[in-house]
Parts: sequence; C-alpha cells; structure tokens
Amino acid sequence: MQKRIQASKRSIEMNYAIREISVPADELAKAGQKMIRLNIGDPNKWDFETPEYFKAALREAVDRVDNGYGDSQGSLEFREAIVQREYEKHGVRITSDKVFVTSGVGEGISLLMGAFLEPGDEVLIPGPGYPAYAQYIKFFDGKVVPYRLIEKENWEPDIDMLRARISDRTKAIVVINPNNPTGAIFSEKSLRQIGDIAAEFQIPIISDEIYDKITFGLPYYSMSRLPSDVPRIILNGFSKVNLMPGWRMGYGYFMDETGLLDDIFEGLMKQCRARICPNVPCQWAAKASLQGPQDYIVDMNRRLGERAEFSYKRLNEIPGITTNRTEGAFYMFPKVELTDWKTDKEFVLDLMKSEGVVLVNGSGFCEEFGAGHFRTITLPKVEILAEAYDKLEHFMLKHQ
Repeated sequence: MQKRIQASKRSIEMNYAIREISVPADELAKAGQKMIRLNIGDPNKWDFETPEYFKAALREAVDRVDNGYGDSQGSLEFREAIVQREYEKHGVRITSDKVFVTSGVGEGISLLMGAFLEPGDEVLIPGPGYPAYAQYIKFFDGKVVPYRLIEKENWEPDIDMLRARISDRTKAIVVINPNNPTGAIFSEKSLRQIGDIAAEFQIPIISDEIYDKITFGLPYYSMSRLPSDVPRIILNGFSKVNLMPGWRMGYGYFMDETGLLDDIFEGLMKQCRARICPNVPCQWAAKASLQGPQDYIVDMNRRLGERAEFSYKRLNEIPGITTNRTEGAFYMFPKVELTDWKTDKEFVLDLMKSEGVVLVNGSGFCEEFGAGHFRTITLPKVEILAEAYDKLEHFMLKHQ
C-alpha cells in the first residue's frame, strides 16, 4: 500500500472562507457555468487600475536596485517614507526603527501571532472580522475570543462585551477599521474606549487600518492618535488604497512608550530575519506610491461610494435580505433569512450552484456573530452588481 504522510492538524484545520469558497466556484466554472464572483476584495479584478506611475517606478526599480537581498526589516528609505506618510495622514510621529515591512498585511498577522502566542493564550478579535486573524491565532495554538460588533448600531464594537471577555490569558485586542466584512467605520468614541481598556489592563492593540483612505463621508480616526500610554501596533498595506494587491506589500509599526512590547518586537524581528527580506524592487515602487499624486483615491472613492449606495438600496429590496450601509472599504454584510437552509454556508453554496453568484458565508468571519449573514463586495460596476442582485432576488423568491 502506498504510504501517505499526514499533514499537520494546524494546517488542515485552516479555513480561510474568502478563498475556500472559490474551490467549488472554480469547479462550476470548469463545467461551463457563468460565475459572478463577489467573494474576493481585489479591486484590480474590476475596473480599478494600478496608477501608471506606480508601475513605471517598479520598472525603474528593477534597473536601479542591485536585485540582491535587502534589509530584513525593510529598506530604511521605504520605512522613512512610511513615517512621513503616516504623519501626513494622521498627524502622528512614529520612528523608522519601529516600522517593519511585510509581504502584505497577511504576513504581518502571521508574524505578530507567532511573536505573541504560546499555547492557550487568547486574542480578542471583532466578530465579525477578517478571518486571517482567527486562522493564525489557531495556527499558533492560541484561542480566538470574539467581541461583538452590534449590527443595529451600524456595527459599532460592543465595549462592555470586550471588557467582560478579557482574561489573564488575553495577549492582544484586534481592531479592524474600516471593518472587513461589514464596511463600518468605528466612531472615535468607541476607539478611545478600547484604548482606555488597553491602557487599563496593559493589553496591546493590533489595529488593522489597510482601508484607512477608503471612506465615504464619515470621519476616520486612526488608533495611532490614541494617548501615548496605549500600547499598540498599527498594520497597513498597499493592496487596497494603493491598488497593488498582487505586489504583496504591507507594513506595521509599534507605538509603545512603556516598553511593554520590547520582547514582542524582538520576536517579530527574529522572524523577519528568518524570512530574509521583503521584495526589494516592490519596496522602491511602493515608496513612489506614497510620495506621488494621490488624486486617484478621490475618483476611486467616488465610484465605490456610488456602488455602495446602489448595493444598499438594491439589497434591501430583496425579500429576506437586510443590510446596513457601507461607510468605508468595499464590503457589505447583509443578513439573510435562512428559510430553506440550515446554515449560511449551505445558503451561499446553493445560490452559487443555482445562479452562479459567489458570496462568502458570514460564519466564515465569525461563527458566533457572523452566522446568518453573507459578505459581498461593492467593487464591480453597477450593471454587474445589478445582474448579480437580480439573480439573488430570483433565488430568494423561489424560497419564500
């Protein structure tokens, strides 16, 4: 009998719902079914283009740099550009020695969880929230502890629950703002309350701010602006605002005047050295994207705002579907009446097979607080969204 080596339990149990749903969708596409894929937040798959001067900078970088290994922490010039950009955006002063460059925010999440967690340690994460956090917490044998985002309050964090779920094993509090999957922008009041809790318990905040410039009118408050006694790590990247998801460029920075995170920073740096370095030419090009014209963001937000408003109105017209407005990013998290389905995953799979519309099951973003929902994107042109939601309405009417 042919021997098979068993994969590790930690790897087999990973379940990144956003792309796991692509597996059955790909099978249906291979069989000839037309698919409208509303599952992945990739603006470049639709009518958003990487600005030409970014691409020109990358072409030039390949000729300018020596194409050898770079600094494990990220090139100093790039880190200094990040320092300047964070000041321009949020008026905060950070230092380049506390900035680290990653292959996308996803790698940043993995590096941080690898530095923070011993088996049984807990991390508070928003429910619903971006699934990579839960997956990497579990991968490093930690425990996921969700705190509720309150749907009837435009997905504001449940501050009382967050406080109540802190234990002596809590190692960090994750905040995702603007939020994926709900499209909510958290109020300054809520964020300051989370900051107060972090300072009180001396629990660091990990704030994912990759959508910070994609907003539709509401003021955005970065957690980099919290009082200096709040220990925090800010994550950001270039996939969304800078329209270069395939380049895999991200970064983070530590803000910690107390020294609470000194060992975490060193643990993260040791991992950065082990992975050698981030992509060297892409760092030069990403630096250019920070320093050049930013007017493309205005046009991007205008189009996304129009598509978000259309989606809000159209989805709420569909029997069995209700949703809040999207305030930032390019997602929406509608609630669905599960009349003929036991779970939201069963619902999205049935919709996919019947109508060719690919959504992500809400439980993939939090089993406790995401179930009974689905995530959709607001990136496609209105006519594509209209076609998808007409199919969704047809499907729901069959099941009323």
